[in-house]
Amino acid sequence: MAKLAERLPAVRSIELDNAFYVEDGTWIESLTIASNDPFDPESLVADISGVSLFHTSEIPTASADVDIQRLTVLANESYPFILGLVLRQEAIPNRIVLQNDEFEVVTTTRDWDQFRSLADEVQATLGEFELLSVTQNEEPGEPLDSGRLTEVLVSKLTDDQLAILETAYNHGYFDVPRETSATDLAEELDVAQSTVSERLRTAERTLLELIYGPREE
Repeated sequence: MAKLAERLPAVRSIELDNAFYVEDGTWIESLTIASNDPFDPESLVADISGVSLFHTSEIPTASADVDIQRLTVLANESYPFILGLVLRQEAIPNRIVLQNDEFEVVTTTRDWDQFRSLADEVQATLGEFELLSVTQNEEPGEPLDSGRLTEVLVSKLTDDQLAILETAYNHGYFDVPRETSATDLAEELDVAQSTVSERLRTAERTLLELIYGPREE
């Protein structure tokens, strides 16, 4: 993931969706890559030793400012590095994403002792890390992502809804405190403020329905 990021100056994020061991040190890895500039997957992996492109698909987006593609690669390595740290401790990797030159990792452990063991190994191997949060859940969550979440979202939202969400996110509308207003978004998209509010509410409702299911009337 880090080598891919080095070759993409405009990279926004690289997420490891899934990884399967084949044999003889070969892994099948699925990655979702978002970049501010269009990129060619074949050229991206061409010069990386031990990596070959197996399949690629473009994830549609309403924004002309981001290119999102899903790559499946064959990688010959002893063990995917950060994933290996998690699996050796028998923890569940829920999310691994590289963004702004930093890895963000979400994992599930059985108990506090297992978490401490994982943290100690990360500390010993990487030298340092920042613990962002710890929560206690009854359900552990899915191992990594199926790699389909983004595709599901964009298939459920209209182009107008995608455009308003991406514009609002990129301009800091969802930040606390907000860095922009609905009026500013309306001017950016050249639509009425009431249209911005309606599209935002509709898009947010669609996202919540994906999580919680349709609301009972």
